[in-house]
Amino acid sequence: MASKMTLRMQLLALQALIVFLVTLATGIVAGASQEQALRESYKDRMQAVAQSIANLPTVRDAFDDADPSSVIQPIAEVIREASDLAYVVVANDQGIRYSHPNPDRIGEKVSTDPSVPLSGAVYVGTQTGTLGTSWRVKVPIRDDAGTVIGTASVGILESELNDEFMANLAWLISAMLAAAVLGVFGSAWVTSVIRRRIYRLEPHQIAALVKNQETTLHRLSEGVITVNGAGRITLANDAAARLLERDAGELDDAAAEDVLDAELLAVLREGEDAGRPVILGSHVLVARSTGSVVDGAGVEATLLLRDHTELHDVVQRVEAADAIIAFRQRFGLPKGLSPETLDRVAAALGARPDASATEIGDDLQMSRVSARRYLEHLASTGRALRSLDYSTKGRPGTRYRETGV
Repeated sequence: MASKMTLRMQLLALQALIVFLVTLATGIVAGASQEQALRESYKDRMQAVAQSIANLPTVRDAFDDADPSSVIQPIAEVIREASDLAYVVVANDQGIRYSHPNPDRIGEKVSTDPSVPLSGAVYVGTQTGTLGTSWRVKVPIRDDAGTVIGTASVGILESELNDEFMANLAWLISAMLAAAVLGVFGSAWVTSVIRRRIYRLEPHQIAALVKNQETTLHRLSEGVITVNGAGRITLANDAAARLLERDAGELDDAAAEDVLDAELLAVLREGEDAGRPVILGSHVLVARSTGSVVDGAGVEATLLLRDHTELHDVVQRVEAADAIIAFRQRFGLPKGLSPETLDRVAAALGARPDASATEIGDDLQMSRVSARRYLEHLASTGRALRSLDYSTKGRPGTRYRETGV
């Protein structure tokens, strides 16, 4: 049962689905990569800011002052605003803040665990503090002797990070949609090209054509051989394999010159509309071809082979019987034939290189059957020669020519 969807819609839908899935997968991967790149970018920036604060001599010296925050807070705020970060917090080894975006928080203990930087390591991660959940970096601050005297913590709020990611994601989604639209238009163009290549046929029509072609070709009594411009066989039916006395599998993609003998190859290349008799082994064939030569090169052609072996045998037996009858009637004119008409037929035949019974009948204004009887008598008595004419459609005709006897 044929599908309700046309081939065009099926191809377009399948290609559009593929484009959508590929675009979606690419977008997901690109989004994840974009988020990772954004976090890595902020991590590098935060580490650089935190390390620069921890290494500032002014900040380290301020730890010995009576009011360290009076020196550290202005520096921290300038760096925070210049770096576009949510906060820069400097604290001592007890976790007491010396700087904070909210000055009221200065002097209070930090809200998250400072043990990692106080142990001399660098902490990178997400924690929730007084400003909210943030992506942060904490580094130790050391004195001139290398002893950890405090921590420097910088970070950006996860909400701000997500806002920036969503802004980038909007651009990414726009690019994905544009790619999907272009993909659909490209799919429509590809579908159109494919439809033109298959002559706008639907799958069930193609299947029916192939089935009919296979059935027709293999049931034909005539041999059919198709050869491409390169001289290789592209199609050969069972009858052709039988007449060439070869296996059908051997003919597929075989070189024509390796399979066909010289006479058949000549017919194939030169072309033959009327039909040319060819002796192939024990077979008497009539070969026709659509071949021709263009600019010195052969073109795609089809060779048709019709087996006339049985007909040839019948003609030979008929000729043998006619010879026996002619021998018996050599010295007498058969009943129904007149000498005058016989002379007229002989004269008309002598005026032509060769002729058929129809042509002699037209010349003498007599029936074809009567003309044939007189011509056969001339042939049986040796005054004319008969030959088969394979250029006629169906069974071959008979032509006669004068012997001069």
